[in-house]
Amino acid sequence: MEQKPPFPPFTLETALQKVQLAEDAWNSQDPVRVSLAYTKDTEWRNRSVFINGREDVVRFLTAKWRKELDYKLKKELWAFTDNRIAVRFEYEYHDAAGQWYRAYGNENWEFNRHGLMQRRYASINDLPISEAERRL
Repeated sequence: MEQKPPFPPFTLETALQKVQLAEDAWNSQDPVRVSLAYTKDTEWRNRSVFINGREDVVRFLTAKWRKELDYKLKKELWAFTDNRIAVRFEYEYHDAAGQWYRAYGNENWEFNRHGLMQRRYASINDLPISEAERRL
């Protein structure tokens, strides 16, 4: 059985660990590495895109990081309970034309007993910024 510690039920310490592990994985920009934190049949809503399963996660993230260049992400624990974690985040990237963006959002995560994320719901807004306005 696949496992991804820490496991629910979460404490403040283990919820913070889970958030940091997610931030580190996403900042690697390695779609396969990121996908291994999710169940094989994971369900996502990312903005208006619905994703089902690890293979879709890998395809989605591969396309994302081809367009979102020099991607850098920061996640912050917002709340947690038993097997759920809520985070707020921001990330910065630029497109192929050199326009920088800061994306803000919230994610709701639900984990199975083995520590794999089975559901991820993300609401995200992009704000065009100048390179001088970058914080990350």
